[in-house]
Amino acid sequence: MSEITSEDVERIELLEIVSSSKTGLKLLSKEQLQRLYKLVENKDYSNNTQTEKSKKDLLEKINNRLYDIVDGRIIL
Repeated sequence: MSEITSEDVERIELLEIVSSSKTGLKLLSKEQLQRLYKLVENKDYSNNTQTEKSKKDLLEKINNRLYDIVDGRIIL
């Protein structure tokens, strides 16, 4: 069994915030969203197709939220 790294802990903490409510992505700052995107993107879920699909969906939602923030559509 693999060891839990500090990146795993950080990813889990951010994912808990996102999954805690329907508006979880809105609770994260731009920097936290960018970090979560990187952490999720680098995590290998290829052994489970459903998890891989969920990963892609989450990355799309994070990307959309970042676009809204950067494009100025959302006031923080």
